Amino acid sequence: MSDQKLHLVMGGRVRDPQHLEFVDLGALDIVGVFPDYASAEEAWRSAAQRTVDDAEMKYVVVHLHRLLQPDMLKR
Repeated sequence: MSDQKLHLVMGGRVRDPQHLEFVDLGALDIVGVFPDYASAEEAWRSAAQRTVDDAEMKYVVVHLHRLLQPDMLKR
């Protein structure tokens, strides 16, 4: 069994900076899929820093491993 825990980093313009409803799903910036949280966080920080002055742009880290293998949550 692999210890790989996939993470997706993505972002885009949101309707309200306090929430996570993206304005245009077709315009999402898919930064990439990463093998661990540390590399995903590094990519997230880099992407978020590029848009730091735009409150309507938001980047997130999605824990794909939790969606793909929900039984891993019990560990």
